[in-house]
Parts: sequence; C-alpha cells; structure tokens
Amino acid sequence: MANLAQSQMDVDAFLLWADGRQGRWELRDGQPVMMAPERAAHALTKFAAQKALEHGIERAGLPCRVFPDGMTVRIAARTAFEPDALVVCPPPADLNTMEIPNPVIVVEVLSPSTAADDHGVKLDGYFSLPSVMHYLILDADRRVMIHHRRGQAGAIETRVLRDGVAALDPPGFEAEVSGFFAIE
Repeated sequence: MANLAQSQMDVDAFLLWADGRQGRWELRDGQPVMMAPERAAHALTKFAAQKALEHGIERAGLPCRVFPDGMTVRIAARTAFEPDALVVCPPPADLNTMEIPNPVIVVEVLSPSTAADDHGVKLDGYFSLPSVMHYLILDADRRVMIHHRRGQAGAIETRVLRDGVAALDPPGFEAEVSGFFAIE
C-alpha cells in the first residue's frame, strides 16, 4: 500500500488493481480509497432502491438495466466512484466489464461517513458526465429522497421528496418514493 500512496493511478490502472481485491474501493484523485462497511439499514435501502428502479423500468418497457453497487463510474482520468445503484440505457453488451461509462441514473445512500461527499464531490462528479440525468441521494434514517435532475440548459434542479412519485425522464418512467426505502 505504501507504493500506492506515492503514485497516482489512473482509472484503467485502478480497475486492474481492484479486480479480485477484497472490499469495495473507489479512486479519489489517483488514490484508491476503501469504502467503509455498511449498516443493515444502508444495505436494505440499496436493495429497495434497486428493486424500485427495476420495477419502474419493467413497467415502462424500457431497454434499460439496473446495476447494484460494484460497478465503477469513471468521473475523470484519476477519479472513479462506485454508486449504490445505477441505471444505464441500453445495457452494456460486454457483461464482463467492471465499468459503466454512461449511466443515466445514479443512486447513493447516505451514511454518516459519506454524507459530505455525496452532497459535494459526487454531486459535481456525476453531473460532469453528460449521460447522467438524475442523481438520487437517499436518506434512509429520515426516509427522504433528494432528487437532483439535469434541467434546461444543463441547470441542476433539486427536489426533496418524502412521498409521491419520482419522475425519471429520461429515460421515461416513474417510481414511488416509498419504494426506495426498506419497509420498517
């Protein structure tokens, strides 16, 4: 690990390094960063979000696919994040890939150790990608969805949703906000 601290990895080198490695990792400014273990509520919220997205896609009959955590999203040459869920349309042809280059929807579930990053560097990073239309931040403790959406002329529009429906267009489906949270 000392060798890594002295060098700057690009995303391609990171993906080779991370392949088969224990734990979950992201690349921040050229440095691999291990992600913290999750609480059960975090894991259940991720799973609920993945199911809510999948259900909406199926109902709308869209050629999209939901991916759980584990997929890498390249933000810049030396930065890559691993969201808690994402949607891509159409799905990649190569299912041996570790990277999704063009997500349309990205989901992060808040945790005490990541909240500042989720609202800051990740918000900026995900919307630096032209493909990202929606960035959903889920607060499992308060059961609140913060829906950032790419609007007119690239402006980022934000809605705070506690109930009702999240309109995810593009790609063109709706999902019940309550479905993104684990049943208590």
